[in-house]
Amino acid sequence: MAGRILGIAGLALAVMAGAAWADAVVEEVRVVGQRSLAPEFESVGNFSRLDEATVRRTAAVHAHEAMVRVPGVWISRGSEQEHLTAVRSAVLSGPGACGAFLLQENGVPIRPAGFCNVNNLFELNVEQAAAVEVIRGPASALYGGNALHGVINVVAPAAEPDLPQRVILEAGPWNYFRGVLDVSAETRAGRVRALLQATDSGGWRDDTGHDQQKLNLAWDTTFGDWQASTLVSATRLDQDTGGFVLGEDAYKDPVLRKTNPNPEAYRKAWALRASSELLRPLNDGAALVLTPYVRASEMEFLQHFLPGQPLEENGQWSAGVIGRWRNPGEVLSWTVGAHLEYADTWLEQTQDGPTVGTPFLEATRPAGVHYDYDVASVLAAGFYDLVWHVHPQVDLVHSLRLETVRYDYTNQTLTGNTRDDGTACGFGGCLYSRPADRKDRFTDLAARMGAEYRPRENLRLWLTGGIGFRAPQTTELYRLQSGQQVTDLNSESLRSLELGFVTRRADILLGVTGFVERKEDEVLRDANGFNISAGKTRAEGLEFDVSWAPGEVHSLSLAATWARHRYDFSRQIGGETITAGDDVDTAPRWHGSAQWAWTPREDFSSELEAVYLGRYYVNAENTETYPGHLLFNLRAAWQFRPNARLSLRLLNLADKKHADRADFAFGNFRYFPGQPRRAHVTLEVEI
Repeated sequence: MAGRILGIAGLALAVMAGAAWADAVVEEVRVVGQRSLAPEFESVGNFSRLDEATVRRTAAVHAHEAMVRVPGVWISRGSEQEHLTAVRSAVLSGPGACGAFLLQENGVPIRPAGFCNVNNLFELNVEQAAAVEVIRGPASALYGGNALHGVINVVAPAAEPDLPQRVILEAGPWNYFRGVLDVSAETRAGRVRALLQATDSGGWRDDTGHDQQKLNLAWDTTFGDWQASTLVSATRLDQDTGGFVLGEDAYKDPVLRKTNPNPEAYRKAWALRASSELLRPLNDGAALVLTPYVRASEMEFLQHFLPGQPLEENGQWSAGVIGRWRNPGEVLSWTVGAHLEYADTWLEQTQDGPTVGTPFLEATRPAGVHYDYDVASVLAAGFYDLVWHVHPQVDLVHSLRLETVRYDYTNQTLTGNTRDDGTACGFGGCLYSRPADRKDRFTDLAARMGAEYRPRENLRLWLTGGIGFRAPQTTELYRLQSGQQVTDLNSESLRSLELGFVTRRADILLGVTGFVERKEDEVLRDANGFNISAGKTRAEGLEFDVSWAPGEVHSLSLAATWARHRYDFSRQIGGETITAGDDVDTAPRWHGSAQWAWTPREDFSSELEAVYLGRYYVNAENTETYPGHLLFNLRAAWQFRPNARLSLRLLNLADKKHADRADFAFGNFRYFPGQPRRAHVTLEVEI
């Protein structure tokens, strides 16, 4: 793969001679149609946005590095490109936990309803985004199921006119190399733009590394009264995965932290998506927006964290359309819309050899086929969003969405919890249980109400309340254990109340948001191994977003969160006892980042960043903790020629030994150790 990357880089370098550097100022992405979430959320409620300049300056190797700049968000880095997500929540894990967050590209969900991927961010081209937008808290009223805890929307760069061509070459430790290409052209059929990045990394731990490519193709054109913005996205990942290192404080051990207890672990995945935003202006500023889309993906990975290490393979193809009719009136602005989607998904889990372990594990986790099923799903939703301008200084909002999703599940192997040849397992039956063919339907209602008050031009205050939902994921319904043959799950629901303000005075911007939330019917696996809707949590917190630019040379920014997430029920779950009032595990009360930018002259800029993660409990019983960490990063860029820029990133400047993720399970501490100090050098040339 390195040869292919070098070939692309060499071809790009060959056409650099004589090229001129265009204006170095990065333009703000234009908001057209529904690619951005701003039309609904930038006025009433919280709305965070990393612009293109910030994305380029961060130059993230992993999405975690960019998302630390958003309050209320923690992307917990796993091995290589893997991750777990927290948006105004604890870090959630488990087969359906990824369904609590809606990930979008240009306003379109990247996966079908009920078929999330816990590592979904590696399917998005965050590294070349025109913007990354985040809404914290329930947003289901406008964006549907899975927007339970929040939405992350990656806005792909549009095919703007007069764009410079750009080539970026980056080198880092452990044989890391990244090549980036950004080219565009004007054609008779409209403007086109291609963004490509290819990465090859040897991995810093033993037997790890990844080979990854991402591609965006944008095409903007008009036909008749319609404006069309089409995006084709493709990703591919081939990864050698590192497992947990075991033992208390193992992440501090200079030898152990570099090892990989699971050298056989791997993940291979690809995804392909195409969408087209069709915008037709109507009278008096109204517009009709239609967004048809198609998607496909496949993935296989060795479940090295399970006894027997079964192999999971899954895939999907899906298609849908989102329609909106928007009317920005002087007294009443409104949007009405509908969303239709069909998906065909499948999952297989197989194990090559016998399980090694206790007699119980060996008997209940046999080799062969564990699961083999298909699920066809149909989603239909209708929604509206109203903004009543009751006064020049006051707006009232109300949003409502009714959504139904139907699953048609077909078991392709033997029903029950036998071996794949029909023979019974010892100790009461095999662990893996396959229900008979069935159909399930979930219908949910989400709402948002709020008010905004602008007492003066530089001050905005708002109060919002919302109800969000997520339907059970197919893995929670049909990938059962311990002899469970039928699930009776409800959609998870979350109620939220939010109060916030943003003010700008001279060179200071200050935003503070407070919230309280209650979640019900969280899907859990009980002491019998059954999937049940029994979990309840409550949370309250404050989110801070601050920037200060006293002049052209210096600027400071801060994104910080204090929140407490607590269990609101008591129950025996697996080998742990959950007690109401205890903290949810993997939910630090404090986390955030701060940046000091220093730009002494036009051709040089630098940034010192501090990233803080507070102490948190690593088990539900609140008996074991991870102490947290504070990391420092330094970024600098030198415009040494009109058309060329050299950048340096020093990450984990103090070489702090830390854990990207800490856990306590099966009587032992488990860690994904964080990377040591490292340097990345980047050459960017406009051609």
